[in-house]
Amino acid sequence: MAGSNQTRVVISGIGVVSPIGIGIDAFWDSICSGSSGISRLESIPTENLPSKLAAEVKDFDPEEHLYNKKFLKVMSRDIQLGVSAASDAVRNAGIKGGTVDPDRFGVSFGAGHISTTPDELVEAVELCAGESFEVTRWGEDFMGQITPLWMLRQLPNMPACHISIEHNAQGPNNTITSQDSSALLALSEAMRWIKRGAVDCMVVGACTSNINPVDLSRKNLIDLLSRDEDPKRACRPFDRDRNGTILGEGAAAFVVENYEHAVRRGADIYAEVIGLGAGCDGHTLSDTTQQNDTGLVRAIESAMKQANLMPRELGHINAHGKSTKIDDQVEARAYHRLFGDDAAKIPITALKSYFGHFDAGSGAVELAASILSLRHGATPATLNYETPDPLCNLDIIHGGIRPLTVPTAMTVSRTSFGQSAAAILRAI
Repeated sequence: MAGSNQTRVVISGIGVVSPIGIGIDAFWDSICSGSSGISRLESIPTENLPSKLAAEVKDFDPEEHLYNKKFLKVMSRDIQLGVSAASDAVRNAGIKGGTVDPDRFGVSFGAGHISTTPDELVEAVELCAGESFEVTRWGEDFMGQITPLWMLRQLPNMPACHISIEHNAQGPNNTITSQDSSALLALSEAMRWIKRGAVDCMVVGACTSNINPVDLSRKNLIDLLSRDEDPKRACRPFDRDRNGTILGEGAAAFVVENYEHAVRRGADIYAEVIGLGAGCDGHTLSDTTQQNDTGLVRAIESAMKQANLMPRELGHINAHGKSTKIDDQVEARAYHRLFGDDAAKIPITALKSYFGHFDAGSGAVELAASILSLRHGATPATLNYETPDPLCNLDIIHGGIRPLTVPTAMTVSRTSFGQSAAAILRAI
């Protein structure tokens, strides 16, 4: 089947595993009720951590979601979250064996750094702790204490591999590791494959878990994390009194499909993808106290041009909204550069206030929220937004869910290195 730029690309399935709900119904109900998933960290000790709050996925049993349960032993927490979300998305799309040609069914998935957990290496480390340890004996005596399949739990390409095996997706398979922008870049790649006519259907998404001792320790040292003790106030995107983000975990996945193919099989279509853009800041500003917004500006410009929309035609922007002083100001500056006076009129929501920040996975979960917003005709409120930041000057939705009067939505993601992506969707 030949592809063309006129080929329409739609979302026909969604799966979510998040701190505010597993499954799209529970997830959306939490958003509508303003229920946050941020609480005191429970899974590991916190006495030596400056930031003692997190957004954890609770009551998660991967066996309830996965088809091939025998692979659980080689799946890290990140991989379990991602593959579970993908399985739910495929079910939600109504895809069963024979529904899609395996040769024309692919996977493009985002992943972050997957840390090991100390208990996987503890036996080998204990053997190394003796005074007689010699480096040359590592391979002879100690490495055998580590399971031979240990590395499979840490490879970022493994979510895409397991998803392909689960669903017999024999088409293109790729992994995007670009932190927060991974999910939208994976969606962009899937869209290109579909428009070229190389595939009919792709599974897209991203997963990350920062809830492990290694990641929590590292990020407490290098990231701008909230030191607030009150989980109800800890993550405050665009609020004047914000003081850092909160770490979390989660995943979301989507079935992305050629519109005609989706119609032929009777799929329930959530939304159409009408614009995608990407950009990067390039060199940094000479003033090291600021960050560059060039990448985000380029990404949004490209998506808006592709979608052929004016600013007033955006129903809402689902912001990156990391809840740090500098990140939120850089993002607001990009909107004002792009939209001028209209920047203060576009409804904006920032959903990390519900489930924290978890790199690749949070971008995917935010995308799921925008798609469901289009389905339900309502835009989620930002939690904890009380005092406007005069350096942002944006229309931050707060206090309650707001009706979506224009059936389009843009979601954006930006990494700490300036890699940015933007996607625009339209209700269908």
